[in-house]
Amino acid sequence: MNARNLQRHLADESGTMLFGEDIAAALKPGDVLALEGDLGAGKTSLARAVIRALTGNPSLEVPSPTFTLVQSYDARIPARHFDLYRLSDPGELLELGFDEAREEGVVLVEWPERAAGLIGDDVIRVRLDEEGEGRIADIAAPPEALARLERSLAVRDFVGKTDWVGGHRAFLLGDASTRAYETVTAKGKPGVILMNSPQRTDGPPVRDGKPYSRIAHLAENVKPFVAIGNALRRQGIAAPEVLAQDLREGLLLIENLGCEGVIDRDGRPIAERYVAAAELLARLHAVDWPHEYEIAPGSRYPIADYDRGAMTIEVELYVDWYLPEMAGASDASVRERFAQQWNTVFDRLEKAEKSLVLRDFHSPNLLWRGDRKGHDRLGVIDFQDALIGPSAYDVASLAMDARVTVEPALEKAILDAYCRARMAAGAFDRPTFDRAAFEEAYAIMAAQRNSKILGIFVRLNRRDGKPQYMKHLPRIRDYMARALSHEALAPVREFYHDMATAAGIAQ
Repeated sequence: MNARNLQRHLADESGTMLFGEDIAAALKPGDVLALEGDLGAGKTSLARAVIRALTGNPSLEVPSPTFTLVQSYDARIPARHFDLYRLSDPGELLELGFDEAREEGVVLVEWPERAAGLIGDDVIRVRLDEEGEGRIADIAAPPEALARLERSLAVRDFVGKTDWVGGHRAFLLGDASTRAYETVTAKGKPGVILMNSPQRTDGPPVRDGKPYSRIAHLAENVKPFVAIGNALRRQGIAAPEVLAQDLREGLLLIENLGCEGVIDRDGRPIAERYVAAAELLARLHAVDWPHEYEIAPGSRYPIADYDRGAMTIEVELYVDWYLPEMAGASDASVRERFAQQWNTVFDRLEKAEKSLVLRDFHSPNLLWRGDRKGHDRLGVIDFQDALIGPSAYDVASLAMDARVTVEPALEKAILDAYCRARMAAGAFDRPTFDRAAFEEAYAIMAAQRNSKILGIFVRLNRRDGKPQYMKHLPRIRDYMARALSHEALAPVREFYHDMATAAGIAQ
């Protein structure tokens, strides 16, 4: 195994527990964690800490499987804990379901040396040895797994330099990007959110020598999150305050705005909260946003335009991923027709009103704070990819929420609330609000966004192994049909109808 070693000093049982959280944060399905060391070295304590972190239950009873040989846990990643101390024959390991356990989730193994090599070489090995009153953990793993562990330990070191030193880490969520989020809690301190967002690495060039991320103007690091968040808060919009930061490493501790969203327990939109979000957008679009934002005194971040190149490469995800999945073909003539017709549609946006476009203004990124008043009731997150572009885009993102079914009646209520708020702004608005022009831009951006999402959700399934996004496709197709009904989409309407017919799908 091509591996190198890391070492960590664990001063006491509390240090072992935190180390278990750090390991759990780095694990992914298919990992085997082999725990080595003499009797009493702390293997079971470490396994218990890892399992509690994976289950999100710090008080979970985790007995040693010395006599049962294996215990199973329903966790964020399914986990099985093997103790091979009493294994009578290495072959029993296969009978205990080791291979199946690895396929289904993560496996923790105490006394792995008793398996006579049956657990394989591509495992994460942690050896615990006593050192004074504490322990030394020696970690060896294949390069990819070791990189994950190094990143997790870097997170711990970052937290250790803040007021949340010694805080407990718990997985919160991972999104469709490389970002991940955790909660960090420490005694006597408010709970905070850790954003783990390493520097984006460019993919292969796809056009004019540039990768997709550059053309689409996707954030490369956490600097835009800091800068745009500062700007939003200055305008009275509730974006999380950054409490600690390491911009080079892409690590932030940010204010926790709460956990209540804008949908109910059954995943249905709460109309009042969607209407409030529309009114918040109207407030945001009444501001004359600049193209540059302050990260810190003396440091500024320039924001790009949501230009035709970005809109085009996004909408082309439809023919790059969705069409091949649904219709089995996307040849050069199809692509050429698609590009020409969309180019005609994009011409109509030249005079559209421009503002700050957050790009993912929808239910996963909106937090409801019912104890607040006015616009402060809504907390906004996930805005690091913001651009200056057609203001109607974020209204379409909300009113055609990709993760939640917004029925036509609620869509209309959202649009009406937004337009009323814009028209009521009067002298504070810029320029005079034109509803007809807004509705045209809304239809175009709704069709553009939903085309992009259809492609992204298929890509997440085919390329990234995330099939859960495919369940949203029928909803997105319905949204597409609504958007295409506007006359501004006439140049592309026939194309989508033809492609849906070829795929045997109602558009």
